[in-house]
Amino acid sequence: MGAMEDQAPRQAGRYAKSPRLAEGIAGATMDGFSPAPTPLTWPRLLAIAASAFAIQIPFFFRGIPSGHDIEFHLYSWLEVLSQWKHGTIYPRWAALAHFGYGEPRFIFYPPASWTLGAILAAIFPWVLAPCVYIWLALVAAGISMFLLARHWLSARDATFAAVFYTVTPYHLLVVYWRSAFAELLASCLLPLLLLLLLRPANDGRRTLAPLALLLAISWLINAPAALMVHYSMALIALIVAWHRRSPRLLLTTAIAVVLGLCLSAGYLVPAIYEQKWVAIAQAVSEGSRPADNFLFAHTSDPEHDVFNRVISCVAVAEILATLAAGWAAWQWRKRVPTLWNSLAVWALGCAALMFSITNSLWLLLPKLQFMQFPWRWLLCLDVPLTLFVAAGYRKWTARAAMYLAMIAVIAFAWMHYLPPWWDTAADLREMRENVASGAGYEGTDEYAPSAADPSSLDKQARRVTVEGPARAAIHVFEWEAEHKVFTAEVSAADHLVLRLFNYPAWRVEVNEKVVEVATKDNTGQMLVPVTTGANRVRIDYRRTWDRKLGTWISAGGLLFLLALWWRSANRLNVAGAA
Repeated sequence: MGAMEDQAPRQAGRYAKSPRLAEGIAGATMDGFSPAPTPLTWPRLLAIAASAFAIQIPFFFRGIPSGHDIEFHLYSWLEVLSQWKHGTIYPRWAALAHFGYGEPRFIFYPPASWTLGAILAAIFPWVLAPCVYIWLALVAAGISMFLLARHWLSARDATFAAVFYTVTPYHLLVVYWRSAFAELLASCLLPLLLLLLLRPANDGRRTLAPLALLLAISWLINAPAALMVHYSMALIALIVAWHRRSPRLLLTTAIAVVLGLCLSAGYLVPAIYEQKWVAIAQAVSEGSRPADNFLFAHTSDPEHDVFNRVISCVAVAEILATLAAGWAAWQWRKRVPTLWNSLAVWALGCAALMFSITNSLWLLLPKLQFMQFPWRWLLCLDVPLTLFVAAGYRKWTARAAMYLAMIAVIAFAWMHYLPPWWDTAADLREMRENVASGAGYEGTDEYAPSAADPSSLDKQARRVTVEGPARAAIHVFEWEAEHKVFTAEVSAADHLVLRLFNYPAWRVEVNEKVVEVATKDNTGQMLVPVTTGANRVRIDYRRTWDRKLGTWISAGGLLFLLALWWRSANRLNVAGAA
C-alpha cells in the first residue's frame, strides 16, 4: 500500500501542467482515490438543488407531466395516506383499485416510493406533492454523484458532474414522459454502488455492511432498478477484482447480496410467494416484453412504437455521447485505470443490452425479462456518461455543447414524435376526490387476483348483494381497506356477492365461525355463504405465514448488519488507539 501512496506525488508532478488534474491527484492513494475528498458545502448543494428546480420550470405554465405511470403512483400515494388515517400503518391491499374491488398492490410494489409520496401528500398541498417528490429524487441523485466524483475529480469538476447527473437526458425523459417515480428515486443508488466497489478497503467488512444496505434499499425502491443494480455490481466487481488481483471482493459482494436479500425479505418473501395468487405474467405480456422494447423495435401498436422512437433517439444520443466522452477521457485512464475500465465496460454492457442482438441474454439471465424495457439501462449508462464528460471535456464550452446536443435530440422528439401530456391542478384534485369519495380508480392487470377479470366489473355495484333469489336486509357497519363488518338478514341460505376480489389472504367469519368462501365466475368477486336468518360477517386481511417469515428474516438480517457495524467500529477504534 505504501508503494501505491508514493506514486501520488509523482503523478501530480506528471500532470503539473494541468492545475485541475493536479488538484484531483493530490492526496490520492489507490488508483487516484482521494481519502480526503472535497466536502459537500452549501453552495454546491444549492447548485444541485437549483438544477433540479430548473427542470420543473415548465410545470408552472403547463401543469404536471402526465407520464405513463403518473396515475399508478399518485393514486397509490392517496390510497396509502387514506389508510394511514384509518390506522393501517403498512398497507397491503389497495382497496380502491379496480374501482373499489381492490388488489394486493402493496404486497408487490416496493414501499419506498409510495411511502415517501404519501408523506409528501400529507405535508404539502396535493398539487405540489409530485413536484416536491421529483425535486427530492433529483437532488438525491446529484448529491450521490458528487459523493462519488469528488474522490477522483477536483471540487469544481465534481460539482459539474453532480449538476450534469441531476439533469441527464434520461432523467428528463423519466420526468416528462414516463413519470416513473420509483425508478427516478433509485438513480441515487448507482453512483454510491460504484463508490463502494472502487474505494480501497483493507477490510472487506467495511464495504460489506454499506453495500448490503444499498442492495436492500434497491429492492425496497424499485424491482427493475434492483435488478440493474445487482447485475451492474456483478460486472463492476469482476473488473475491480481483476485489476486489484483481489478475489476477496467477489466474496464480499456475494455475501452482500445474501445479506441484502435478508434485509429486504419483509418485502421480497411475500412478493415472491404470492405471485401465484395474481396475474403476474401480465407484467411481461405483449407490449411489455423486452422483445417489444429494444431500440427502434416495431410492434402492432402504433402508440407504443411512437414512444419507442422517442426513447430510442435519446438512447442513441447518450450512447454516442458516452463513447465520445470516454475517448476524450482516454488520458484519464492512465491515472485511474480501474475506474476508467469499470466505467467503459459498464457503459458498453448497458448499451449492448438495449439492442435486440442480446435478446437471448434477456431470456437466459435470471429475472432479467421482468425489467420489461431494455432502454431502462439508460439509468445506469448515465453514470459513465457523467464521469466521462466531467473528466474528458475540460472546457465548459465543450461540456455545454455536448449537453445541448443531447437536449436538441429531446426537443426534436418532442416536436416531431410525441410531446408530453399534462395534468392540471383540476386533474390532480379529481384524483383526490376519487379516493375521498370511494369511487376508486383503474387497477393494475398484473396485480389483479388470478381469477379476476377487471374488464367485466360493474362499477356501480353495491358493496354487498345476494347472488340468488333470497331476500336480504344488509347493513354495512365497517368497510375499511383491510377490515369489513356487515350483517345480512336473509330469507334462505344463499351466497353474498361482495364488491371485493377474492384473495387467499382474506379471513372470513360468519357468526364468529371461519368459513370457506368461493369465487364468482367471470369477475373473481368474493362469495360468502350465509344461512337463513341473521348473519354477522367479519372480513380481515390476515397476516399470512410468508409475511411473518419475511419479517423475521429481515429482523435477523438487521441484527447481523448492526453486529457487523459494531465490530467494524471497534476495529477502527483499536487501530486508531494503536
